[in-house]
Amino acid sequence: MLSTTRVTETGPVTPPPARPPHQAAGDTAPIPPAVPEPRVNGEPPVNGEPGMGPRPDPADPQPTLRSTLRSTLIRHTRRPLAALLGGALLYLATPPVGCWPLAPVAVTLLTLAVRNRRLRASYGLGLLFSLAFCIPLLRFVSFVGADGWLVLSLAEAAILALVAPATTLVWRLPGAWLWTAAVWVAQEALRSRAPFGGFPWGRLAFTQPDSPFTALAALGGAPAVTAAVAATGALTALTIVRITTPARGTPTPRTLPTAATARRLAAPILGTAALTLTGLLVPLPIAPEHGTLTVAAIQGNVPADGGYRALGRAFQVTANHVTVTRHLATDVTTGTHPQPDLVLWPENSSDLDPLTNPAVATALRAAARTAGAPLLVGAVLGGPGPGHLRNAGMIWTADGFTGQMYVKRHPVPFAEYLPGRALLEKLIHRFADEMPSDFLAGTTPGALHAAGTTIGDIICFEVAYDGLVRDTVNHGADILVIQTNNASFGRKGESQQQLAMSRLRAVEHGRATVQVSTSGESALITPDGTLLAKTGLYEAGILTAALPRRTTRTLADQAGILPEAVLIALGLTAMMAGVIHARRTRPTARTVTPPTPT
Repeated sequence: MLSTTRVTETGPVTPPPARPPHQAAGDTAPIPPAVPEPRVNGEPPVNGEPGMGPRPDPADPQPTLRSTLRSTLIRHTRRPLAALLGGALLYLATPPVGCWPLAPVAVTLLTLAVRNRRLRASYGLGLLFSLAFCIPLLRFVSFVGADGWLVLSLAEAAILALVAPATTLVWRLPGAWLWTAAVWVAQEALRSRAPFGGFPWGRLAFTQPDSPFTALAALGGAPAVTAAVAATGALTALTIVRITTPARGTPTPRTLPTAATARRLAAPILGTAALTLTGLLVPLPIAPEHGTLTVAAIQGNVPADGGYRALGRAFQVTANHVTVTRHLATDVTTGTHPQPDLVLWPENSSDLDPLTNPAVATALRAAARTAGAPLLVGAVLGGPGPGHLRNAGMIWTADGFTGQMYVKRHPVPFAEYLPGRALLEKLIHRFADEMPSDFLAGTTPGALHAAGTTIGDIICFEVAYDGLVRDTVNHGADILVIQTNNASFGRKGESQQQLAMSRLRAVEHGRATVQVSTSGESALITPDGTLLAKTGLYEAGILTAALPRRTTRTLADQAGILPEAVLIALGLTAMMAGVIHARRTRPTARTVTPPTPT
């Protein structure tokens, strides 16, 4: 009599194969191969497992070492290579290349790479994707040194990579394409706010200044465009999965009936078409509601193509802009350009404080008198207090400063101010020489009154922040002006990337928009995002046009932060549901008691 033994296993007990009648004990016979165990987290089977073709015929020659190594290499590198390729394609979707259809393709590749992976492995794949995107995207920062460029790229990539495990979680649920869109918006919201107030460069929305998705910005802002791009990529991934993976209880994809295949693919294909058509059907009015404003954007240029010394000696850039403004006055006299109602100078066009330097103040008054119109000047102001500066937009006339001034509300960390200055100056000694002062943040929106209208003044990188641009419109701006100084960044894409953001903001808020730069690219943009004219890089130029004044607020303006908040809530909820789903469906050990022999 044998005692009962408890056996713990993770699956059903499979009895040994029966011996043929003619086989005696001790004889050997071929034993059928065992059915492979399910792969972790539903990972797709590799060659030889169900869904990836039949097993090799035992009569075939055994695989060589070389073929085994090759198949192993492919199996272990296909996902990392897909992630790297996806990141590279996302960079190519972004200006200056600007091939916008590659953005949803990049999302597709990342989604397929991280689907059914463990969360830690998924984050690693996301980091590969993010580095392949951020390192080339942010190369314009390299003028501060390779260390600064790579540190910023790594920091941004570390946050962007969070979208990968988030995608893994939500793909455990039905309707994964919608949740994928939501987690992309949530990731961008995080990057827009943290750390140090965030750095939202390289958002999916900013790859779409002129695509079928662009008009969605007028409905839900940049988050709506990001969601549409991510959803399209996820729907494409779903289509590929359904093509290559049979549904339960159906034949393999090669033998699946055509009608059944069509039914499985209809939903993702129709979803993609619906997103595209929605963007194309959104009306984008451009007609003036309160007349027009004739503006002249002045690009005075700088002495050098990029680097710390691009602006040259003090007052040189101001002198350049005074000279080009005189050319404008001459062109107005000859009829080459119309008489402007407002003249726009870029950020940092006065690198000396006109409120404390009489020579600079005299030059600005003379420029306004020469142009015969008020002048918006980008100026560096001292104080308040020692070691502090302000980055401001100011309205000047022939009589002097009018009192209308906007101080940049979001100075750039490590460029305009140094977080933790006391510690960092001890660790990195060059900061004391390269950044001796900190720019202080302004506190009020950039709604400036000039030439009988209200302009929404945005300074440089602030165009990337949804709320800062929206605030100017909510305070009555009927034309947007982005004052920027791109001189230090060289010919490495920063100005083109910023122009793509300006075009999207024009659509989002239904406002004519002017980007005016010290060194390019400057541009005039209609409320539907169309480029009327633009300058090149590192050249002097004058752009003039009569721009429509509009005051109607778009749905995006009226909704404010609500679309983003809803998508963030959906994304976080889906992630939590993905965690719960994984715990409920995780295989558990079962105890089987075999019969007791007697």
